[in-house]
Amino acid sequence: MAFVAYSVKDVPRARDFYRDTIGLTPGSSFGDAWVEFNLGSTAFGIGNGETLGIPPGSSFAAVFEVDDLEKERTRLLAAGVPVTDVSESPVCHSCFVTDPDGNRFGLHQRKPA
Repeated sequence: MAFVAYSVKDVPRARDFYRDTIGLTPGSSFGDAWVEFNLGSTAFGIGNGETLGIPPGSSFAAVFEVDDLEKERTRLLAAGVPVTDVSESPVCHSCFVTDPDGNRFGLHQRKPA
């Protein structure tokens, strides 16, 4: 996979949210039009996709692996970020977060093998 992209209205605001609040590591950037974050062999990109027919706040595809789901959830709630309750499956725990534009993404923690 090359990258996952979310459409946002305000790229600098979204960049700050994903960098400062979520803790992603910035990668390539093209000013206020497009910012990528490094996630190993894949990138997570944000940009205003309205000209491509992708309204800001309409994306839902990214799920980020975390070491301690409950700790991350508690930290984000304390920062005023909307986060769902934790769901459990046979192999993992997850919850869902809403960014400032209304895009949703998941936080995921695998259970020990």
